[in-house]
Amino acid sequence: QVQLVETGGGLVQAGGSLRLSCAASGRTFSTYVMGWFRQAPGKEREFVAAIRWREGYTAYADSVKGRFTISRDNAKNTVYLLMNSLKPEDTAVYYCAADVSGLGLTARRVVEYHYWGQGTQVTVSS
Repeated sequence: QVQLVETGGGLVQAGGSLRLSCAASGRTFSTYVMGWFRQAPGKEREFVAAIRWREGYTAYADSVKGRFTISRDNAKNTVYLLMNSLKPEDTAVYYCAADVSGLGLTARRVVEYHYWGQGTQVTVSS
């Protein structure tokens, strides 16, 4: 089991920044990939960014590339999502997720992840 807790959401004006954190506990040594997803009202959950836990390789959705940065602190078992130049369309509940199988092919699909946090709300005002 892996437990994930997201923090750092809030209300910010367009153009502003936020940093989300996701603290992992439990069987964290079995984690291969950590991902961030988001879900806006009435929409499906969508991929935002992912990072391979050991190597640090990263992937981003086109909509956030160049604005968001995913990183991790292995010693703290924590993954971060630094969000700059925020836009109103970034408003959503943001979730972190863990892939503990290492079998995911893309790291971009919801089905590749086994554990999810409770989510943190990010609201960007225009």
